[in-house]
Amino acid sequence: MFLGLDLGTSGLKGLIIRDDQSVVASATAPLEISRPKSGWSEQDPQDWVDALVAVLDVLRTQISFDRISGIGLSGQMHGATPLDHAGNVLRPSILWNDTRAEAEAGRMDKDPVWRSVSGNIVFPGFTAPKLAWMKAHEPHLFEATRMVLLPKDYLRFWLTGEFVSEMSDAAGTSWLDTGKRDWSDVLLGACGMDRSQMPRLVEGSEASACLKADIAARWGFAKDAVVAGGAGDNAASAVGAGLTKAGEGFVSLGTSGVVFVANDAYAPAPETAVHTFCHALPDRWHQMGVVLSASDALAWFARLLEADPSVLASTLGDLSAPGRALFLPYLGGERTPINNASVRAAFLGLEHSSDRTTTTRAVLEGVAFALRDSLEAIRETGTDVTSLVAIGGGSRSDYWLQVLACVLRIPIDVPAGGEYGAALGCARLGMMAATGAGADIATRPKIARTIEPVAELGSAFEAGYARYAQAREMLAALS
Repeated sequence: MFLGLDLGTSGLKGLIIRDDQSVVASATAPLEISRPKSGWSEQDPQDWVDALVAVLDVLRTQISFDRISGIGLSGQMHGATPLDHAGNVLRPSILWNDTRAEAEAGRMDKDPVWRSVSGNIVFPGFTAPKLAWMKAHEPHLFEATRMVLLPKDYLRFWLTGEFVSEMSDAAGTSWLDTGKRDWSDVLLGACGMDRSQMPRLVEGSEASACLKADIAARWGFAKDAVVAGGAGDNAASAVGAGLTKAGEGFVSLGTSGVVFVANDAYAPAPETAVHTFCHALPDRWHQMGVVLSASDALAWFARLLEADPSVLASTLGDLSAPGRALFLPYLGGERTPINNASVRAAFLGLEHSSDRTTTTRAVLEGVAFALRDSLEAIRETGTDVTSLVAIGGGSRSDYWLQVLACVLRIPIDVPAGGEYGAALGCARLGMMAATGAGADIATRPKIARTIEPVAELGSAFEAGYARYAQAREMLAALS
């Protein structure tokens, strides 16, 4: 059997699969975000450990761990978790959706070496500018930093005592030579750092370490259980959905929104604000556009109305053309395509008749329009995208998926019931590391149905997207 552990922003999920990849046990534990200042987003790594312990304790009541031979880790990307020489956490982890390092990222991105080597814009949410921010604002902590770990890799350290990362997550730091799949001494040096402060790198499907003896004994793991390299959350989700070949992709309605497409070759296009990262499997890469607030935008709006997000989305009735109300979902800035950490969300076109239904529709449409921006940016790189698999919690809303199909103008495949997310993906990577199995075990899910664009609403959604694009430019200019 094989265990997948997915450290998300809002919770940690554990999933156990058999050799035939059927799910035999699962458990989750919630996590909270601290926002001590505007644009800041942090978590205490001890909370991740507490969530991991809670998940393992629950899973152990469902099944014995002595037959688990492989463990995979996935998690939220970009988080800066600095440790001292003794492995102690120096400060709360600065998360992917934290934009405090906007100035540092801007200065770094002006030097062409960053884009040339990493293949990406230096976004404020990436890891390197966060360390530059620490150097400027918390110099005593920067000087004390002996190791920087990404969130899932901190859990690996707790489980194994080893400092290890893998290519897909490391590509989101701005320190990786993404084409060569190795740390860049040039980029590290530009931050006043060196390779000794970086974890050892493996591929996502490789074994990275074994569990510490006390961890194995505490939960009854097999002594020879290996921990795979694992993956960043989106690459792990792609493995979970079997999207590993060129042109295969998904649209994710999670906390953030993502349009993801796999590639067989390294094809960076940083000028488009598309992310070009290593995939979780050797010799493969991927492109993605990222919207910082997707289901998070709906959750925010539901809190304002003191309502349940799923109820809001499920009571909208039949799909209709966009109304006058327009929502731009930039609650914490935006990445693709505008790379603007200062821009903020807005409702436009509200009128006396605007009500709960029209504004909820506007929120769902606004996220879909933002994802259209990402899809168009990917197409600008020359990558052809003809259909996408829907994943993420927001994909449980048929209404939202219908909006997406109309806005993106492509079919959306909806998997049949089952687990196809990051937790399954990292369990599969654990299976590859433990058994030597290849990427062919990452099979595609059965598709329950395909949601096609509604032809008669096509021109209305195109007009809505054009209004959204005008408003996006206006907001970006005001920020």
